[in-house]
Amino acid sequence: MGCAPVQINYKKLWKLLIDKDMSATDLERATGIAPSTFSKMRKNKLVALDVLIRICAVLKCQLSDITEVEEVCAKNLSASVEA
Repeated sequence: MGCAPVQINYKKLWKLLIDKDMSATDLERATGIAPSTFSKMRKNKLVALDVLIRICAVLKCQLSDITEVEEVCAKNLSASVEA
């Protein structure tokens, strides 16, 4: 059974929206990104790079300000060692 080496999460994006007193709906409108794309992001699914760039343009930030890449295999390995 294979293991995905990395997984993306958007926790930083949701925190940044709170800090900027902006809702996901506000960001959807400002970027023109479909609600289904935000649904994917809420589930930490991959989205197209141009989507992330449009978000960064509106929020005036960098990709690293809205995304985080986690090493899933390493995390799973650590959990199995601790068990």
